[in-house]
Amino acid sequence: MTLLVAGSISRPLFDRYKIAREKLAYIIDSTSAPICILIPLNAWGAVIIGLLASSEIEDPIGVFISAIPFNLYPLTVVAFSAFVIWRGLHIGPMKAAQDRTDKGDLLWPNATPMVDPTLLDSEGHAEAFDKARYMIVPIAVMVLSMPVSLYVTGNGDISAGSGSTSVLWAVLIALSCLWGQVLMARRSRFDDLMNTFLRGAGGFLPVAMILLFALALGDVANLLGTGTYVAQLTQEAIPQVLLLPLLFLVSSFIAFSIGSSWGTFAIMIPLSMQIALSLDLSPALFLAAVLSGSVFGDHASPISDTTVVSSMAAATDHIDHVRTQLPYALVAASIATLGFLIVGATVL
Repeated sequence: MTLLVAGSISRPLFDRYKIAREKLAYIIDSTSAPICILIPLNAWGAVIIGLLASSEIEDPIGVFISAIPFNLYPLTVVAFSAFVIWRGLHIGPMKAAQDRTDKGDLLWPNATPMVDPTLLDSEGHAEAFDKARYMIVPIAVMVLSMPVSLYVTGNGDISAGSGSTSVLWAVLIALSCLWGQVLMARRSRFDDLMNTFLRGAGGFLPVAMILLFALALGDVANLLGTGTYVAQLTQEAIPQVLLLPLLFLVSSFIAFSIGSSWGTFAIMIPLSMQIALSLDLSPALFLAAVLSGSVFGDHASPISDTTVVSSMAAATDHIDHVRTQLPYALVAASIATLGFLIVGATVL
């Protein structure tokens, strides 16, 4: 949801000021999951805390909060993206994309944006939707609807609510609110709204297909036990100082392979907690390494749902987004790896 809102609002501004859409995709991708993972009071926090509780951790919330300062990849990637924005830093393929945009070309000649191109031209709708309330009110309704939907789907327990169902409800409620505003103000006709809605929904078809195949690939990897096998290899005769960097790298590899940070959580959090408890070491440090690696792998993976949705929200070619984002992700991952090595040498 964060990706979609940020992308749809920012894309016209990026196009107007000739900033590459690939850079928009990188920025929104770098400020979604990496920030969500640092907040305990959301669906991410609920899943992680639940996994910690099932791993015989006495104070799962305390461990999660204690891990936040050591969650090096999310902290690094958010800070690095701010530096990239401030300095206008363009690395590798991103520089080529920016040079192309400076010449007036929003996309490469053979690029395939993951939305209907007719929806990207906002000039025809500018007069009808020229009031800030048409954006602010639906977004406020959507945000407020999320916890209510989580409460309802969780039968009174927000942490047990269905995230996907709650997002669907929140979006539909916000959409209904927007339509009500527009129709009551006579700013558009119902037929025009329905036509735009259907074209927008149709633009999601490529995204749905990619997500379908990505989830299928992830399920196959899980059924084969790929993640569990790779994780178990790290338990044998590893120097203590290397535990955190290796947990980070292994989690990264698994998340990159299956395209899911949450799937990696399910594999690596119980295992890492067993290692920490058996060695009488800080569970928070082990959790931080796993969470950081999971987010990095998810961030860099071409089959990750967040990567796919970032491409769609920025209306850029998916492979172009993956290519331009990877150098930045690798820089942040290198810094995080070095940081975990230092923490392992000084704190463990």
